Amino acid sequence: MDSLDPREHAVRPDLADARFEGRVAAARFVEGRPAVVRRGVADLKRAPSHDAPLDSQLLFGEAVQCFDVAEGWAWVQSDVDGYVGYLRDDALRTAAGETPDHRVVVLATHLYPEPDLKAPALDIVTFGAHARVTGQQGAFSQVASGQAGDGWLVTSHLRPLDDLAPDHVETALAFRGLPYLWGGRSALGLDCSALVQLALDRAGIHCRRDSDQQAASVGEAVPRGDLRRGDLVYMPGHVVIALDATDVVNANAHHMMVSVEPLADVLGRVAEETGRSPEDCVTAVRRP
Repeated sequence: MDSLDPREHAVRPDLADARFEGRVAAARFVEGRPAVVRRGVADLKRAPSHDAPLDSQLLFGEAVQCFDVAEGWAWVQSDVDGYVGYLRDDALRTAAGETPDHRVVVLATHLYPEPDLKAPALDIVTFGAHARVTGQQGAFSQVASGQAGDGWLVTSHLRPLDDLAPDHVETALAFRGLPYLWGGRSALGLDCSALVQLALDRAGIHCRRDSDQQAASVGEAVPRGDLRRGDLVYMPGHVVIALDATDVVNANAHHMMVSVEPLADVLGRVAEETGRSPEDCVTAVRRP
């Protein structure tokens, strides 16, 4: 079998997803155990170590398949985008068969232990997080949280999963000024491909995690000369969202935040980093 991408396939020499049995070599194969993220934001690491690179993040309420737990680390695959990695096992709770029905649509909100804004908050829950609403009281919705029982979120900060915001550009612009974080996937800090993923998810468009994965799969390919609002412009290691034919919004390490700037400026920086001409830096343009 061809080499598998470790970002997308739960396969190690000692252990692999049971779906690969007979297709890859591994010491043993296991079925994934359903679990749900119980922290506001949980770091997904490349290896089971605090010092390992941050590859992505999982958000409150997102479901995973857990294949292994050892020395405080869980090896999981996200049900949202298929990303594989390691996170602290205390960031998960068992939730077989639990289906979320709402998402957080504000940049950040607090999770409370009771429906009282004066109660000490349990956690910060960010844009795109999932929740299963089990009840309501006043201005609050009760949600399964796994943190000392159920928690409470402000009802106006939630929308049903089928309540979409089709304009992904408008969604992305709401992140303007928020900090850049390599591997980040939340309103507390995010990278370029996460901005695209979160904005498209709010519009009901499934999107993979990393920019190279997106460039091969999102929407349809279009010529650069036909650039329109909402198009995704990919280049080596980066992606931006077009506002029009000249300006873009992107999470970037130059400003260390989500910013609006001319596409020409972005291509100029990439050209310096790669040794290419600006014209050769665009590797794909995709229209969701």
